[in-house]
Amino acid sequence: MKATQERDTPWGVDYPGKVKKQIDKLMPDIRAIFYLLERELKLEGPEQTEWRNYGLIVGAKDVHHCHLNNNHPRWVVVWKVVSREEQNIEIRFVGSHGAVNYSRFK
Repeated sequence: MKATQERDTPWGVDYPGKVKKQIDKLMPDIRAIFYLLERELKLEGPEQTEWRNYGLIVGAKDVHHCHLNNNHPRWVVVWKVVSREEQNIEIRFVGSHGAVNYSRFK
């Protein structure tokens, strides 16, 4: 998004301590990509159609995900819109594609 298109009020992006630990375990280059996604979530909101394999989790209400990279291991981020009215997002998972259980977000 261009600077002239930024929202007047940025989205709040939170994550619990468990997710903070997941972020801390990422390789530095993947962690940097995660922080770029976090920044874009704050500026643009939950719909991140330009990110790899972005999509809604089928069967879940307003839960989104994307991949941080294309190679292996593949790293995934899952986030939920807590409140569109208050513009609040919570990141629920950051980790390897093999470790994510999408059914727990439904």
